[in-house]
Amino acid sequence: MKLHLLRMFTAVAEHMSFTRAAEALYISQPAVSKAVSELEKQLDQPLFERGAGKLRLTEAGLLLAERGRAILAIERTAEEDLRALRGLQHGVLRIGASTTIATYLLPPVIAAFLRQHPGVDLRLTIQNTLSIVSLLLDYQIDVALVEGPVADERIAQQAWRVDELAVIAAPDHPLVARAGKAGVPLALLAEEVFLVREPGSGTRQVAEQALVERGARPKHTVELGSTEAIKQVVAAGFGLAIVSKATIPDELALRKLTVLRVQGLEIRRMLTRLRLVARTPGPAARAFEQLLTASGDVKTP
Repeated sequence: MKLHLLRMFTAVAEHMSFTRAAEALYISQPAVSKAVSELEKQLDQPLFERGAGKLRLTEAGLLLAERGRAILAIERTAEEDLRALRGLQHGVLRIGASTTIATYLLPPVIAAFLRQHPGVDLRLTIQNTLSIVSLLLDYQIDVALVEGPVADERIAQQAWRVDELAVIAAPDHPLVARAGKAGVPLALLAEEVFLVREPGSGTRQVAEQALVERGARPKHTVELGSTEAIKQVVAAGFGLAIVSKATIPDELALRKLTVLRVQGLEIRRMLTRLRLVARTPGPAARAFEQLLTASGDVKTP
């Protein structure tokens, strides 16, 4: 199987269009069609079902698309590793991190890495935990850090930092005055409107699980797509939210937000580094992971 044929097939499988695949590869559409046909002849089975102007992958096509992405990622990694052997003067490092980590915890690590290796092209993808796991499995990122739990035998997990979550409110929220030093009863939270992240968010998953386990599932929730948006709405006087304490030091200092004390509610979670079991990290990824280890509060033996 020739790599250039596999590369063209994988592009078509990704875009589900010969035309868009040709545009992405900067070649002609007939060349892409010919390459896929040649690959199908080599394999002696169809990879696409063609009909009514639509493409659909056959069972063989689905299998080859998954394996093809992995093979091309290994090829790309090998090329980058060879370039990186010259003291990490060149190369690409693709990092994927869930929102809280990428926005509030990774910037100092990224800055340190770029100071040490200015020739490396670092690309950061910010998505929720579910999306980061998908990108890692698809060989689209080299380093992954997430907030939520992951259960997949293809992925190795390593503890990085302990993160504490807190209930936030506007300083003039009625429950703040009622909380005092003892905190408000947990049962009162169920009656409040909670602002939450989108499904797939690690923060949302951990927070919801903590409330449900304590019998305080909120009756009313409003879904917003970012922690920044959630903080702004809460600061404006609407609702409560559960966020990482790492996201709110500025708002606390400016007294735009306050931490609402709640009786019997302490939420801690482990932020984790993920790695594909079957993939060996390249030099750039290993250098970045060394900085992660130095910056974390969970040390490996």
